[in-house]
Amino acid sequence: MSRRQEITPQVLLKAYALGIFPMAEDRDDPTLYWMDPGQRGVMPLDAFHVPKRLGRTVRSDLYEVRVDTAFADVVAGCAAPARGRMTTWINERIVSLYTALFEGGHAHTVESWLDGRLVGGLYGVSLGGAFFGESMFSIERDASKVALIHLVARLNAGGFQLLDTQYNTQHLSQFGALEITRADYRRRLRKAIAKEADFYSLPLVCDGSLAMQSISQIS
Repeated sequence: MSRRQEITPQVLLKAYALGIFPMAEDRDDPTLYWMDPGQRGVMPLDAFHVPKRLGRTVRSDLYEVRVDTAFADVVAGCAAPARGRMTTWINERIVSLYTALFEGGHAHTVESWLDGRLVGGLYGVSLGGAFFGESMFSIERDASKVALIHLVARLNAGGFQLLDTQYNTQHLSQFGALEITRADYRRRLRKAIAKEADFYSLPLVCDGSLAMQSISQIS
């Protein structure tokens, strides 16, 4: 357990480099805890699977996908109650810390927009060639999944080597996510953060055909 005032954005980045990350019990709890799971969820970037129906949705550009245009709104969407999830671990301290990382260029969003409305997206942290996915939300069908596919396309194009999902879920396993041991994760992490990568290798507003092309070139 770490007291609130002990964690700064700089400390947070050092923690990610060591393989740990903070969480809270719920959004009303001001205390943060360091998490170091024995089994770690990762999304292999070279074996990412796009289900056919989702591939068609991405190519159709039903959603306009942008990056880094609405960080606060994406985090708020991730923190909001949703079906089957009345509370989350994203408290005010988490919001403050990750907003500071965003302002420093180490946190990013991938956003799905429909008719000028933000309807889904995700946010995470980048460090070298590693990207640490934090949370995602959706208020329209497949909006967060489309954002995830665009994220993987962007990471592939930019030379990233690791996509950390923290934990594996049924939602993520359909794309190829798996669990690895803490030791294996740390080996992959050390190699990834030592590399240079470019989150902006694709346009800030990227169409679905380009995203799918980026994925197909790797997988």
